[in-house]
Amino acid sequence: MIAGKTVLAFVMAGGEGTRLHSLTADRCKPSVPFNGKHRIVDFVLSNLVNSEIYGIYLLVQYKSQSLIEHIRSSWTMARFIPQHFVTVVPPQMRHGPEWFQGTADAVFQNLHLIETFRPDLVAVFGADHIYRMDVRQMVQFHVDHKADVSVATLPVPIEQSKSFGIVEIDRGNVVTAFTEKPATTPSMPGRDGFALASMGNYIFNADVLIRELKKASEAGESDFGKHILPRMLHTHKLVAYDFATNVIPGVAPYEEPAYWRDVGTIDAYFDAHFDTLGAKPKFRMTNPQWPIYASPDQAESAQIENGVINRSVVGSGSIVNGAKLDHAMLRRAVMVEPESCLEQCIVMERSVIGQGAKVRRAIIDQDNHIPPGERIGYDLQRDAQRFHVSEGGVVVVPRGYFKHATGVGGATVHALPDQGDLPMARTACAA
Repeated sequence: MIAGKTVLAFVMAGGEGTRLHSLTADRCKPSVPFNGKHRIVDFVLSNLVNSEIYGIYLLVQYKSQSLIEHIRSSWTMARFIPQHFVTVVPPQMRHGPEWFQGTADAVFQNLHLIETFRPDLVAVFGADHIYRMDVRQMVQFHVDHKADVSVATLPVPIEQSKSFGIVEIDRGNVVTAFTEKPATTPSMPGRDGFALASMGNYIFNADVLIRELKKASEAGESDFGKHILPRMLHTHKLVAYDFATNVIPGVAPYEEPAYWRDVGTIDAYFDAHFDTLGAKPKFRMTNPQWPIYASPDQAESAQIENGVINRSVVGSGSIVNGAKLDHAMLRRAVMVEPESCLEQCIVMERSVIGQGAKVRRAIIDQDNHIPPGERIGYDLQRDAQRFHVSEGGVVVVPRGYFKHATGVGGATVHALPDQGDLPMARTACAA
């Protein structure tokens, strides 16, 4: 119970994530790895569990197998609170042969879950963002304002408004207009050059949601932002919850207030990783008072044989052997061989950076063996002939593009060669 109300959550985890290119070739967007041992979906699930919302349905669709396996291994609710659940729900085809046609249609196809659970409120949250949020505070805001729907919002520069649903409000926080991804929009009151964007997180009164979804189905409407919320402005009370007022325990003074990132593009995904690095990061991953839960980790500790490491993350089971790491993020079981150099890189599971290879501003997806002496990120025209290169110049090497020396998929066991005392790497990467 939150503010005297029972809350059921639906997490929209069906995102195809086409703007993440090869990172979503074999997995859906919420399943894309983030930081040392997390996935993007872990943030919304952690926020809900930390907020004491334990009834969670995860609606999946595209390339969902890796996400399903992650939930099975990492989000068994017995780890946290017995008798509660995080349940994956694929399209059930209860109303016809169609997959989910949009966010509202996905919930409509699962109305029976709401009717069975019989909550007072339904939280409909996205699965694609990096943030911390105490959802209880939004629920309390919703109850205090006697709202039918509450929309979580935050200011964004006007030039970014075409990427969001934009909300206009009166002085009482009541929503007066809701426009999905407008080409242009006026500034919000009191902040010239900024517009108030929807975060894609909603709280509905359950009875209102059920009625409106049935109306939407009859009218052929399938999306909350495009169809349902703009129509409800004329018949219901919609209020905007200011995410900037959300208070999270344990947040350090040096962290960015109300940190929230939509990591839907390669550049946004890449940059968000480096917001977590350093002694005083914008977003500190280790907050024991509001943890972001990760998958169980049975791997051995990382091993540093020799080298120079500056502001980097080295995942469990990884080995750094006489190499240079500068703003590098290694996930599990990565091998970095002698004389190689990584600058501003994300390297995913079971990859090897061969001897003398130099990689700069790149994402190396899992199961790659970068050949000795390879150069990535130094000649973007050459890189673009083989890989996707983002607008910001980030090179993305697809999963398994460079095959492991074993020639077989799966994990590779690395052993440190006996090389005596290796000289310390002291210079920056050079082409």
